[in-house]
Amino acid sequence: MAKLWNDYPQYVPNSALDLIDELRAFVATAQTGSFTSAAEQLGTSNRLTSKYVAGLEGRLGVRLLQRTTRKVGLTPAGEDLLARAPALLDDLDDLIGGVTEGSQGFAGVIRISASVTFGEIYVAGLLERFGRLHPALSFDLRLDDRHVDLATDGIDLAFRLGQTDTQSVKARKLGSFGSVLVASPDYLARRGTPETPADLARHDCILDTNRRAARRWAFGDEAATVQGRYRVNSARAAVELAAKGQGLAYAPRFALQDALAAGSVIPVLTDYQGEVGTLNAVYLEGRVLPRKVRALIDFAAEDIRSADIL
Repeated sequence: MAKLWNDYPQYVPNSALDLIDELRAFVATAQTGSFTSAAEQLGTSNRLTSKYVAGLEGRLGVRLLQRTTRKVGLTPAGEDLLARAPALLDDLDDLIGGVTEGSQGFAGVIRISASVTFGEIYVAGLLERFGRLHPALSFDLRLDDRHVDLATDGIDLAFRLGQTDTQSVKARKLGSFGSVLVASPDYLARRGTPETPADLARHDCILDTNRRAARRWAFGDEAATVQGRYRVNSARAAVELAAKGQGLAYAPRFALQDALAAGSVIPVLTDYQGEVGTLNAVYLEGRVLPRKVRALIDFAAEDIRSADIL
């Protein structure tokens, strides 16, 4: 049986500050599914996180979480609280931030999600540049090629490439990125250089399964159905295989800069317009956007334009 707060006599919650800590612990535990992950997110101990949640249950007189040996689940009361608590905490952070940031600068943690390749190539450096301006800020960057659930994973901001279908989020366009068809000089010497998209049917093509239609490569009004020996879920891996002469890769320009500069791959079908997608800053709809997150989005919009990454 799970313990309630009165099973821990050394912890007696009573103040408003206790309630805030309890709510933060509950939200982090509910979103991550475990006390251990919540403690890591909050920068506290597993034991204290558990005590905070038990304290909240005792304060409210209801059980919020169902504990099992493998994970933590929500009771109906917990689901109701989770639907409202994150917005309340965001409002509180924004209120406190508005008072303190004028003299002290931004502080706290920003949790960011991005795709693996774009995150490694660009977002990590973006956060370092923004962090230099705001030394009291901390960053939790999570790289994943799937579109994570911002609410469930406790993400403040996601950088997403391409279309965003989720209705519960808002998106701010930061720029557009183009795709470029490339191959190594060695491959083209061996197999010939395609002159039209239709020629790709006779070539080895490296398929990036992160693309919405991995086997359909579009060039303006024309498209080609392609095939090849290699299927990867990384634009960077596709470019590396192309550089080793294993076929043609169709990759976003930001994933090609080093390889193009080194001459290990060269553009192909340059007379045709490559696919164009959008880069968006995505955040949850219906919540007050914290000032530090809004500042990061504004900084990213300017930084991307000056970096010429897209």
